[in-house]
Amino acid sequence: MRGSAHARYVLGVMVTINFLNAVDRYILPAVLSSIKAEFHLSDFESGLLGTAFLIVYALTVIPFGLWADVGVRRTVIGVGVAIWSIATLFTGLARNYAQLFAARAVLGVGEAGYFPAGTSLLADYFPKATRGRAMSIWNAGAALGIAVGFAGGGVIASLYGWRVAYYLTAVPGLICAILAFRLREPRRGAAEATGRPLEQVRDVSWARLIGLLRVPTLRASIVAETLLYFVIGGLGIWLPTFLQRRFGMGVGSAAVFAGGVLVVGALVGTLAGGWIGDRLNARDPRGNLLVCVGGFAAGGVLVVAALAAPSLALFVPAFLLGAVALYLYNGPMTALRQNIVLPTLRASAIMLGLFIAHFLGDAISPTVVGLLSDRLGSLRLALLIVSPTFLFVAALVAATGLPTVAADTASMETEWAARSQASVG
Repeated sequence: MRGSAHARYVLGVMVTINFLNAVDRYILPAVLSSIKAEFHLSDFESGLLGTAFLIVYALTVIPFGLWADVGVRRTVIGVGVAIWSIATLFTGLARNYAQLFAARAVLGVGEAGYFPAGTSLLADYFPKATRGRAMSIWNAGAALGIAVGFAGGGVIASLYGWRVAYYLTAVPGLICAILAFRLREPRRGAAEATGRPLEQVRDVSWARLIGLLRVPTLRASIVAETLLYFVIGGLGIWLPTFLQRRFGMGVGSAAVFAGGVLVVGALVGTLAGGWIGDRLNARDPRGNLLVCVGGFAAGGVLVVAALAAPSLALFVPAFLLGAVALYLYNGPMTALRQNIVLPTLRASAIMLGLFIAHFLGDAISPTVVGLLSDRLGSLRLALLIVSPTFLFVAALVAATGLPTVAADTASMETEWAARSQASVG
């Protein structure tokens, strides 16, 4: 993948930040059984810990996304990383359920800061031809972080207690916050083939935000991703517990096993998705979205096969392939949105997608799955009800955007050329 040395450095810093973001978030499912035992929580109360983070994340991503489109993106990223690192420390210091709940909520404030700004920043460092691969490499950091959060959190919890796992992730986050503040801020549209790059442009208004939802391809991608997040949110929180109940695994071994399966599947899927999307997009502007549609549909079949598997030997290959399929969307979906939205509104577009996907997706799914599990008396049955239904519908919704991708991309490029020329003139 081409790019200047500084562009590759920026990508490296952002990958590290994304890695730590996922570690901080996914320590929770790895140590959830230990937290439940210490605070005497039900499945419903445990699910609320994931919901607390994601609801606050979904709400605070709005001001951070708007700030990223009117301010300096490196500052937005640095502030977000610093807040979440401090919140991670206080998660480990919590002495009752209320304190733990509050710390998880503040963690959502910090993590809302970096993703819209980071996406917009990277889109101005990498052109459309390689944008999918850049976004996939960035998201691969999160895939690796999920595994380290699961596996590392579980091992550390088994050896030293669940609190230590949170203490150990706070300091690296603060170091990354300093690095983020020192990144070079690119001009808006610096990597576009049409138009001219601009310095800071205040292009955000409520009318412009509402106008983004009128872009058919963007609208379809947001709805599809919301359905996907609902599934991933439920599986992400409850997978170690499922392995413990279904196959009799211990807390540490379940966390390590879940992390290992997820890291391989997520890394392969994320990296392959960006490469496949860029290759297809070179010939067909629908390429990125086609990767998403195929991944959602295949993932639905494979996740059902895994959850229905009678033995661990059958569960592993089915879930591994399912993870590969589900994570194919990562780079292509992010690149797709950057390709159809003006450079001055890219953080806002990501913000809208995150707000809707988290608020209606993984913010509520851990609680819904926990409630279904309590009512049905079976976590496995709850996951079997939720996962295939939402994944198949996600594939259908994403497919509704296929006829409009080319027109939406051309419309963005034409408008950017005109607006940037007028601003320069």
